[in-house]
Parts: sequence; structure tokens; C-alpha cells
Amino acid sequence: MTAAGFPRWLKRLVDLAIAFSSRPVRCFFQDETRLGLHESTTRRRITARGVKPIQLMLPRYEYLWFYGAVEPASGDSFFLELPALDTVCFQAFLDEFSRAFPDTLNVLVLDGAGAHVARALVIPDNVLLARLPPYSPELNPIERVWLDIRKLLGDALPASLRALADTTATILRDYTPHTLASLTDFGYPRLLGMHS
Repeated sequence: MTAAGFPRWLKRLVDLAIAFSSRPVRCFFQDETRLGLHESTTRRRITARGVKPIQLMLPRYEYLWFYGAVEPASGDSFFLELPALDTVCFQAFLDEFSRAFPDTLNVLVLDGAGAHVARALVIPDNVLLARLPPYSPELNPIERVWLDIRKLLGDALPASLRALADTTATILRDYTPHTLASLTDFGYPRLLGMHS
């Protein structure tokens, strides 16, 4: 499957799920982002021609991961902070996601990260995994959510990893379904015939 053919492939998959499922079908897009104390976003600065802007950065190599899934059609979402990107943490995310939307069959579109394809995973019976084509993050609408979070975090270096986690959690809680739908609307809801 190619990136160009992915939307049609996804529509066929969702149509099949609708045809054979006794539950309503929803389509979520999933991804993780790593946030850390070492990161710094360089914004545009006025400098002399050919001179790169200088920005202070503390060399602190501490990170945390946020896992998320967003349904572009409704803006419904599920986010979870976890300590790593590995099979154990992804399994925990899948289990919690499944419990958050128990009455529907949830198509979960994700990339081919190692944790997503591990044989040890036990996929809940109300979750159907769908893989994006390789090297095509531009097809995953939740990437825009991570970009927006980084923009909102700005240049400030938090005092601790816990402060970064708390600030990020506040940003996620403040997102409304309308905001998330507008951030993640790549046309998938119209293509799939799913509207809130």
C-alpha cells in the first residue's frame, strides 16, 4: 500500500468493519510523542545575516511519553502518560483505550513502531489495528496535536519532569473536542462517511 492509496484502503477497511460488526464503528488515529527537559524549540529570531540564533539550553536528558488517540470525526480523544515507548506501555495504552470506548468497534490507525507490531501484544476484541504505510507521518492527523502541544509549551524550560508532565496534561485537558477535530481534520471523516 502506498501513501497515495492509503485513504481509499482505509475506507474499504472501515466499510468492511461496519458491514461485519454488531457494534457501531469508530476510527481513531494513534501516536506517541516524547517530551523532555533537554528539548528546546528554536523560534525565529532577528540576527545578522548568516548568524544562527543562540538559545540557552540545559543538558538534562530526562523524558516522558504521551500516548494519544483522536477521532477526527468527533474530536473524541484518549491520552495517557507513560514512562517509555515499549510493548508493555503500548499494551497498557491499548487496554485503557479499549475500556474508554467499550461499546464500539474502534479502528485504531497507527504507524509501524516496534511496540505496535510486537507479537506479545494482546489486542482487545473491540480494537482493530490498521497500519499506516511506512514513513508517512503526514497521513496521521494526531501529529498536528503533538506539534500544537510543542508550540504551546514554547521556549520555557520546566523546572522538573513532573512540571513538564503537569503542564502537558493541562494542555491536553483544555483541548475541546471541537479544537481536536479542527486540528486533526485531514478529510478522513468525510471520506469515511463518519461525522459527529
